[in-house]
Amino acid sequence: MAVGARSGHDEPEKRADGAFGDDTTGGGDVTGDEQAQPPGGGTPGDGDDEAAGGSGKGPKKQRSFWKELPLLVGIALVLALLIKTFLVQAFSIPSESMMNTLQKGDRVLVDKLTPWFGSEPERGEVVVFHDPGGWLEGQEAPKPNVVQKFLSFIGLMPSAEEKDLIKRVIAVGGDTVSCKEGGKVVLNGVALDESAYLAPGAVPCQDSFGPIKVPEGRIWVMGDNRQNSLDSRFHQQLPGGGTVSNDEVVGRAVVIAWPVTRWATLPVPDVFDQPALNKALGAAPLGAAGLAGALPLVLWRRKKQAARHTAE
Repeated sequence: MAVGARSGHDEPEKRADGAFGDDTTGGGDVTGDEQAQPPGGGTPGDGDDEAAGGSGKGPKKQRSFWKELPLLVGIALVLALLIKTFLVQAFSIPSESMMNTLQKGDRVLVDKLTPWFGSEPERGEVVVFHDPGGWLEGQEAPKPNVVQKFLSFIGLMPSAEEKDLIKRVIAVGGDTVSCKEGGKVVLNGVALDESAYLAPGAVPCQDSFGPIKVPEGRIWVMGDNRQNSLDSRFHQQLPGGGTVSNDEVVGRAVVIAWPVTRWATLPVPDVFDQPALNKALGAAPLGAAGLAGALPLVLWRRKKQAARHTAE
């Protein structure tokens, strides 16, 4: 039964012939500009408030875009801050120490998520780390303006004030690294072929160093432009002997994000995937285990020999 506009009647009226009326206009839906004529000869529009639900209010107005804009900006800033703190952060390359892998002025994105789950730097990775102390001594820090500081704080611009460096991890805790003047870097007894990432014309090391045993929980880092990089080699007189604590590492640089003409990922070179690099690490524990196992046997034999001499 179609129900029309009705005013002041709770029950359908009974007509003279016994049928019931429904107060409809032609039995169809009211659409467009048509309005139901209320009983009692009222003019159209008198029952608009009742038709709207009796509240006396018109349709709810949509909130203005300009009123919502501050909320949207606030949400975007919070998300940017969270991303910068826990996921990725942009860093600017200030020097030529990593050429040709990284050019001065490049912007790289650094993965800050995996260290939260216990991930530690690995050989061959390009990492950003805080100054361990004394590495940037004497170098003038940039002086950003207020806007740059704010955008840097929320991660929309590269780090503005923090004293950070970017180098390649050559050795990790437990590794032994060395180099003869003009020769190749030797890692755990294996000479590294670094031609895939060293700057053209650069030699692996112009001065001899090592052999150096890298302490656990620390890394040995070097720039790809060896003749223009003040890396671990030049800070051996400082605490840590030129190594960097894993706790100082901000994260791994994973991609060049700017300029767009230099978009590229920063994978680990194949030279660091050699199984031979891990053999030297495994030999020491194995030898120690063998010594520990042989010691009781040696003591038993000596005790037996001593008892025999006593009996004689």
